[in-house]
Amino acid sequence: MFSMADVKKGPINIFEEVLKAQREGKSFALVTVIKAEGSVPRHDAAKMLVFDDGSAIGTVGGGLVEARAIEEARSAIREGRSHLAAYTLNQSKAGGLPMLCGGDVELFIEVFKSRPHVIIAGGGHVGKALADMAVMTGCKVTVIDDRPEWANRQRFPEVDDILVEEDMARALSGCEIDRGTSIVIVTRGHRQDKMMLEAALKTDAGYIGMIGSRKKVADVFAQLRSEGMEEALLRKVYAPIGLDLGAETPEEIALSILAEIMMVRNGTTGVSLSKKGGAGS
Repeated sequence: MFSMADVKKGPINIFEEVLKAQREGKSFALVTVIKAEGSVPRHDAAKMLVFDDGSAIGTVGGGLVEARAIEEARSAIREGRSHLAAYTLNQSKAGGLPMLCGGDVELFIEVFKSRPHVIIAGGGHVGKALADMAVMTGCKVTVIDDRPEWANRQRFPEVDDILVEEDMARALSGCEIDRGTSIVIVTRGHRQDKMMLEAALKTDAGYIGMIGSRKKVADVFAQLRSEGMEEALLRKVYAPIGLDLGAETPEEIALSILAEIMMVRNGTTGVSLSKKGGAGS
C-alpha cells in the first residue's frame, strides 16, 4: 500500500524522469492535467509520473485528487489502457469527490508499458526459432543454456542477453522477472526441465511453459509433487506448451508457443476471430 510520502515532488524535469523509466524498462503512467476549471489545486499541464507500485514523481495537486489519480493510474498500467479521467471537486454534486473546492479537473492518464520479456531456457532448434520470432515482435529476449556452442552471439545475434552457465537454474534466479515476464523451458532433457521449472515457479513470471509430451510432463510433475511442490503452483504451468496448431517443425512449435504467450499476456482466448461474435457473424 502506498502513501503520499511515496510521492516525490519538488523541482524536477518530468521528461527526464520519463526517459529514465523507459531506459530502466519500467511500466508507468504519465498523468497530465489537460483541463482545470474553478478552484482547483493545479492547473493545465501539471504532470505526475506513476509507477505500478503506487510510487510517484511530480504532482497534480496533492490531496484526494492526487490519491485518486494514482489509483486510477495503477489500474491503467495493469490494464495497459490510456484514458481520460474527470473529477468534480464538490461533494454536493452527484459523483463529486468529498471536497469543497468546487472546481473540475480533467486528466489524461497515458500508459507506457515495458517491453515484454521472454526468457528461453534452452538454445536448441525450438529455442532459436522462438528467439527470432520474439525479437521480431519487439520482446526483450534472454537465452539461457549450459552449452556455449548452442548459446552464443553467432546463433543469437539479436537477443538482449545470453547466459551460459552450468547451473541454468542459478542463471534464471539472477534475471529480473516480473508479471510481464514469460519463461519458456525447452531444454534438452528431463533433468534440466525439472530444475528450470522448479526455479521458474519461485518467480513472479506471468507465463511459465514447458515443452514435452504429456507423459514427460506428467513424470516431471510427479517428481516435483514427491518433493513437496504445491499443486496450485503446478497448475500455473502451460504444459504441454503452445496452442493446438498441429505444429511439427521447430518453427511451427515456436509459433504456437509465442501465440500462447500473447494470448496469456493479453488476456484473450486464442479463438479464431471468425468464430467470435461481431460484424458479419
